Amino acid sequence: MKKILLTVVLGVAVGAWGQDAAQPAQGQPAASTQSSAPVIKDPAEYNAYVAAVGQKDNNAKISGLEAFLTQYPSSVMKNEALEILMGAYQQSGNIAKTTETAVKLVTADPCNERALALLAYFDRVQAQSGAANATQLLADGKKYGQEGMDCFAKVTDPEIKKMQPQMTSIFQSAIGIDCLQDKDYACATQDLKPAVDANPTDFSIVYPLALAYLSQTPPDYQNGIWFAARAAAVAPAAAEPQIEKYAKSQYVKFHAGEDGWTDVLAAAKANSAQVPIKPAPTPAEQAHNMITATPPDKMDFATWEFVLTNGSQADQDTVWTAIKGKAVQMNGTVISTTPTEFMIAGSSDDIDAKKADITLQFEDKVPVRMIPKDGASFDFQGEPASYTSNPFMMVMEKGQLLRAAAPARKPPVHHKPQAQ
Repeated sequence: MKKILLTVVLGVAVGAWGQDAAQPAQGQPAASTQSSAPVIKDPAEYNAYVAAVGQKDNNAKISGLEAFLTQYPSSVMKNEALEILMGAYQQSGNIAKTTETAVKLVTADPCNERALALLAYFDRVQAQSGAANATQLLADGKKYGQEGMDCFAKVTDPEIKKMQPQMTSIFQSAIGIDCLQDKDYACATQDLKPAVDANPTDFSIVYPLALAYLSQTPPDYQNGIWFAARAAAVAPAAAEPQIEKYAKSQYVKFHAGEDGWTDVLAAAKANSAQVPIKPAPTPAEQAHNMITATPPDKMDFATWEFVLTNGSQADQDTVWTAIKGKAVQMNGTVISTTPTEFMIAGSSDDIDAKKADITLQFEDKVPVRMIPKDGASFDFQGEPASYTSNPFMMVMEKGQLLRAAAPARKPPVHHKPQAQ
């Protein structure tokens, strides 16, 4: 919510009460013709009030109103005087005295929407600006925001009714930011989303909304990425690169690639309608893409393992038909051995985990002097004979130890299902 809105909210109060106070004569307010309007019966009190609110100079108005409230602390015009004083302090740029006066006003008039809006706004903004007491400010801002929302049912003032949509955004922003601080992400998104819809260029609430969506379990990537991109689009120049980098990282995490990111960012910068973001392919889709892109006999072992573990039955059959019974030369890491059978890690995932994914069987016993030590990397040949998908294990028959210095196939490639 922009500061200008607070100026408008308070400006209406200053103007309206200033006009009303200037009309009466002989100690009788013009509003006395309305049965519900307050009436100052003491001429001296009346004259002091009219003199204070009628000042053209803002500092003189502040001095006059402070003196009036000190001299007449129980005046029927106390609330009106506080409201005008609050606006005068705000106009002078004195935030401390503005909020101090607002607190006095809501103490005297608990449903004063102008004061509640001002307190909710300034508490939130000061907290987000790094104030030392930010936690308390956010809690107070939420309290004032909730009170403001609850008080709308009692509003009869037509000016307040006219400003209710703007005030609602102020209150929701204060509530939502405190909920985000408390890690209540459902509450945060519930209140921040309508506030952002009403104020789509306000970085101070757009970015927190993105964080609220992305911090959920599981994250709401569709909304989170979009509002992170929107935050990058409306961020201050100094922060824009960092916010855009974060938004892109979340996109890549969800989509499993950066293709299409520039289109999402362009739409966000144009403030167009929210665009859908295609999620990462499922492991089965990834497996299908692998066999579409590369013939099975040209794949490395890690890719075979991924397809045979995650692919549809048809895709598994395609790979298995192509490699079953064919001599394969590759490199692996020894996990354990017997003279007739080696347990080998063939993919980098399983090498890192020290977990066997190949059972290499020999037709004859391997001489003890030729058996590699556990953990050693070596070249071998075998013919795929069978496999199980979960946990993955491929049995290779007709094992042979190769003396060649380099393996016939490329080193294993790391393949993992992408996060959804």
